[in-house]
Amino acid sequence: MSEDIKKQIRHFYGEIAKNAKAGNSCCCSGSCCGPIANAPLIYGEEFLEGLPEEALMASQGCANPLVFADLEEGDVVLDLGSGGGIDAFLAAKIVGDSGKVYGLDMTDDMLALAEENRKKAGLTNVEFIKGYIEDIPLPDESVDVVISNCVVNLSEDKEKVFREIYRVIKKGGHLSIADIVTLKEVPDRVRQITDLWVSCIAGSMPVDELNKTLAHVGFKDITISLEHVYTKDVIKSMLGDEAKIDSADFDLLDGAFGSAVIKAAK
Repeated sequence: MSEDIKKQIRHFYGEIAKNAKAGNSCCCSGSCCGPIANAPLIYGEEFLEGLPEEALMASQGCANPLVFADLEEGDVVLDLGSGGGIDAFLAAKIVGDSGKVYGLDMTDDMLALAEENRKKAGLTNVEFIKGYIEDIPLPDESVDVVISNCVVNLSEDKEKVFREIYRVIKKGGHLSIADIVTLKEVPDRVRQITDLWVSCIAGSMPVDELNKTLAHVGFKDITISLEHVYTKDVIKSMLGDEAKIDSADFDLLDGAFGSAVIKAAK
């Protein structure tokens, strides 16, 4: 990943936060306007009841990691790339006042938005902290469950991310993340297209490689459940009309990626 792409990723998600705060549900012509980032579609209307509208507008997830997270009352949960706070808030309802949810994000605008949303939701068991998923600012074995929604793909060092996740999870704890996986080979030149990086597509790992990486850092009981396969038309709708990708490259992307829920235990 080039430094230019990193800067554009930070800018992209910062703009999403600013627009959500301003009440604009569609911040650009890219993935935030596409069907993959549609919070009611992903979570269901009833699941989202009582959450601030700004949290829904800032949602950039590809699936619902909480469906399979097996959270219990009193759990300590870490949400990586917490954005506007949607998954952190939903987790907070489940773990209750005896539990705690940390939301980690690298973008100042997202953190500010999430804190505003927390106050609106009236939740006291959620804390948002600034940091990077490759260097989580929490002690060893301090959380029961790590969740994440379409964020790990944005890292250029995924093994380091999973090592950090393993470090902070208590023995007997687990991760439950939603992310995009690679289903067939795509040329590197296509993967380097910035529009595909900010949409969490280009950084995805093949399923076999993801499985091996999780096992290598120590995780057990690994399951990777495919939720949706992305056709080229779905990817076009995610990227928007301004995406600089020709039709031949879109053909290469057809069926090459999909969303999945990944679970593993420590």
